Amino acid sequence: MPSDPLSSTLFALSDPTRRGLLARLATGDANVTDLAEPYDMSLAAISKHLKVLETAGLISRGRDAQWRPCHLEAGPLRGVVEWLESYRRFWDRSLDSLGEYLTSMQRQGSEDEGS
Repeated sequence: MPSDPLSSTLFALSDPTRRGLLARLATGDANVTDLAEPYDMSLAAISKHLKVLETAGLISRGRDAQWRPCHLEAGPLRGVVEWLESYRRFWDRSLDSLGEYLTSMQRQGSEDEGS
């Protein structure tokens, strides 16, 4: 398991089952049985996925009598967003350059037709 927070979060997000579990928890707290329902896997397997999410700080588990409801902790996702932000700026600049190039090509085509 990675040691820095961003790597731990990205590792946890790398599995589609874990992303699905987080998506479900975004709608509200749930216990392991409820979370496992849409998956064709054992409760033990779901628990292992939840442990990875918990270790990354993406979920917490409460205690309500015999139930241990899971709760989404979105804070670590902020680090992913901040890391991705530099790439968004790169793509924005790249798309702006492409737009300028296409506009100049259209202008050039219009000028060639008018000649």
